[in-house]
Amino acid sequence: MFQVTKEIDFCYGHRLRDYAKKCKHLHGHNGRVEITLQADSLDHRGMLVDFEDIKEGVKSWIMSELDHKLLLRKDDPLIPVLRDMNEVFLAMEDNPTAENIAKMIYEYTKSKGFPVVSVKLWETPTSFAVYTEVG
Repeated sequence: MFQVTKEIDFCYGHRLRDYAKKCKHLHGHNGRVEITLQADSLDHRGMLVDFEDIKEGVKSWIMSELDHKLLLRKDDPLIPVLRDMNEVFLAMEDNPTAENIAKMIYEYTKSKGFPVVSVKLWETPTSFAVYTEVG
């Protein structure tokens, strides 16, 4: 079994709704995502996937859709205000937790045909969440 991992750094802001601790307030993170791909065999070049393909297929999406964006739950009362101010944000179905952001990146990577097995999102240098599909 072969695996490769691509690390991508990006910045984002968020807040958590229905949450009583300090992350209920707007704040930001210098996040790092680790995308791990896996396959039984290598291609004719001796590669599982070219790192440049991951960069072009996934990193470009992260940079355009998540980097320097405010990630909010779709019912956040800030959304109409931000919309009126022409500010950039991403409305997510669920709270923009590290777990849900990792899952979103996993699903996007999978939708692009990459053999993704896990996505790890480092929210801080000491805290991360991992999303992987089972079976």
